[in-house]
Amino acid sequence: MKWTRRDLLKGLGSLPILGAVWWAGAANTISSRKERNELLEQLNISPSLPSTLPEITGIPVRVGIVGFGIRGEQLCRSLGFATNEWIEEMELEASENPDHTALKVYRNQAKLNVRLAGVCDIFDVRAEKALNSFTTPDNQIKRYRTHLDMINSGEIDAMIIATPDHWHAPMAIDALNNNISVYVEKPMTHTIEETYRLQEAAKSSKATFAVGHQHRQTLSFKTAQDVVSKGTLGHVSLIQTNTNRNDDNGAWNYALDEKANENTIDWEMFLGSAPKVPFNKSHFFRWRKWWAYGSGLSGDLLTHDYDRLNCVLNMGIPQSIMASGGIYTHNDGRNVPDVLQANMEFPDFSTGSSQTKGKEKGMTFCYSATLGNGFNRPTILMGHDATLELGNNLTVWPDSSSTRYAASLELDKMKPHIPIFKYTPGSNTNMPDAVSSATSQYFADKGLMWTYIDGVRVDSTFLHLKEWLSVIKNGGEVSCGIKEGFEEAITAHMTGLSWKLGRRIEWDKQGQIIKPIEGIDFDEVLLSNYSLDTSV
Repeated sequence: MKWTRRDLLKGLGSLPILGAVWWAGAANTISSRKERNELLEQLNISPSLPSTLPEITGIPVRVGIVGFGIRGEQLCRSLGFATNEWIEEMELEASENPDHTALKVYRNQAKLNVRLAGVCDIFDVRAEKALNSFTTPDNQIKRYRTHLDMINSGEIDAMIIATPDHWHAPMAIDALNNNISVYVEKPMTHTIEETYRLQEAAKSSKATFAVGHQHRQTLSFKTAQDVVSKGTLGHVSLIQTNTNRNDDNGAWNYALDEKANENTIDWEMFLGSAPKVPFNKSHFFRWRKWWAYGSGLSGDLLTHDYDRLNCVLNMGIPQSIMASGGIYTHNDGRNVPDVLQANMEFPDFSTGSSQTKGKEKGMTFCYSATLGNGFNRPTILMGHDATLELGNNLTVWPDSSSTRYAASLELDKMKPHIPIFKYTPGSNTNMPDAVSSATSQYFADKGLMWTYIDGVRVDSTFLHLKEWLSVIKNGGEVSCGIKEGFEEAITAHMTGLSWKLGRRIEWDKQGQIIKPIEGIDFDEVLLSNYSLDTSV
């Protein structure tokens, strides 16, 4: 389907890919069609279309999954492989609630030319679940005890890494050094040193490397790129984005499997480079709560929001970061904060200006998070001429003191309390599908779960994996590769360092390093657990 300016002017809301994109002020403030069209021409915003990818044809890509926990299962479903247990659960949900369509959406998902060839998980129960669900007479799934066994088997073309953070880079580097393509979950790395080693491995390898920031496939973010590039907002001086979650799942207090013990879990393999502590179920299933294995709010959740905005603005690594916060809502033995505030400074960044040249320059990116309250606060980009509210939906509000829109505001053709552009994908179907988890609502609102193509809801992770597989087979560039992953990882590490050290952390853009602080080993600080309590 091709779009023209005439289509947009005739009826923005009638086009299925838009859902409900509309000129909100038209009905209330503009008396003539001519005036309406003039304002639409002034804005010149075009809704973005999904990227066109070459088909994934020929011999199927042989994929191995490393880490078959919560995210690992989700990634396999996006590839087209759902466990027997999940299918049974979704069938029950659908029988009790006709509006629950998760299974229907999964079964209608397009097929990728991929063969799930192997699984690697150190918990026997998870590995066996994958083997029992995915092994067929035509495809005998193999279990590999270690990621190196999988890499060296000669039976894997590509590897998906969904492990605890401290294993991301070591596994990715080993795979890339053997020309095995990699899709790694965020954050890309756990330390600064391995961020540079992974960068070198990705640049040297013939394989394709991608980071799992699936929101780069969400059409509202692609449309936001157009909004910003055309100067709709004017100079953006402040971004406010956040994480608000208030349930056990959102606070990383995942269920402890009763079948987990020292006989069913390879504890030494789990620990890897982490401190050697006795077997602990809580550390295994709730690893995100400790710096030894995870990256806390800065690596787990801030990275979502940073990369969502980096894909819109391409602002890169901040010049400096100041972070604060503490353990204020879940004093349960964790040593990562559950409340975090981070101010990132970009003094040289500009989105363009409608005012006198040189008057405006620089931007602050303000991220705040709490795991003790679930109130929905939108992500907003605040420009001199307009404010963009961004998530799965997109809304642009004119500013009462705008220079660009001064004439329209004076003539009441625009009003600050009425949006000048809105994108609501899926129209009335853009709410979570029978979701009871506040965490899922959080991801949905941010545009991290799905997007809409021709009015049909599509899993964003499916599109992101499809892009990766297409590049493996056909060449090209992924939307979130080593450049974007490097920027995400360094920004997360700078935030973690600032919180731990209680001081400003600065980036040397020319030298491409975090500015040293005398007497401080940054990686030692990042990995330190301080009050590591193995009894919790």
